[in-house]
Amino acid sequence: MKNYLIEITLIIIGSFFFAAGVNFFAIPNELGEGGITGISMILYYLFEWSPGLTTLLFNAVLLAAGYKLLERRVTFYTILSILFTSFFLHWITGIEMVFDESILGTIFAGVFIGIGIGLVLRGGGTTGGSTILAKFANQYFGWGMSTALLIFDSIVVFSSYFVIGVENTMFTILSIYISTKVIDYIIDGLNMRKAVTVISKKAPQIAGQINEELDRGVTILPARGHFTQESREILYIVINKQELFKFKKIVHHIDPKAFVVIHDVRDVFGEGFSYPKSALKQSM
Repeated sequence: MKNYLIEITLIIIGSFFFAAGVNFFAIPNELGEGGITGISMILYYLFEWSPGLTTLLFNAVLLAAGYKLLERRVTFYTILSILFTSFFLHWITGIEMVFDESILGTIFAGVFIGIGIGLVLRGGGTTGGSTILAKFANQYFGWGMSTALLIFDSIVVFSSYFVIGVENTMFTILSIYISTKVIDYIIDGLNMRKAVTVISKKAPQIAGQINEELDRGVTILPARGHFTQESREILYIVINKQELFKFKKIVHHIDPKAFVVIHDVRDVFGEGFSYPKSALKQSM
């Protein structure tokens, strides 16, 4: 019950931030948006129809048509998100942040909308709209989810060109880019992980030093070079972003000629790292 309350609270707060981003920053500065919200904003600019009501109507139709494609829990949370987002879009008005410099409105719209969507997703829901359409495309046409979302949102964004003009359309694209980055931070956290692969003749010494100074486990993989046919040991380590500088110093001190590859990691859980809440709940 406690987890349900936390998730519902995240969805409500996220819906508020999303609506605030649209009503306080996006609409006053004549920006657009992707998905159903973007269509609702276009209708507002053309006919002054309430974005809250049109968003509720469009999402209700899509949800009725595609609810079978979503899990029961996700469907429930998506309904909550749609209801609260539509409510806040309709009632949170009167505060308009119009800036002389359009870039300010663009940045704040992207940040607020990104926080809103990120919190809703973190709570286990979706914002409806394009997500449901993407599910349809994925099931019936084999499109990837991310590809389908990009296509649907792009159609809406570029359609807004005929209403808000080329300059504001470009600002809209920038706002969406900012919001996606904020969503990544909300979902993945600010403490990004790094996966590191090290090829060195002194692999055991490097592994020992990493164990001792960083208190991180090291996986040793046997390998053989194609050109030299020499057998080598490859190290694979996952570390925090903050540990990266110290890691580089350790490797360079022991073997300046070591070959090192560093990749961003979206999610890590297990010994030494926290488990996601969803995994914990499924195991209970």
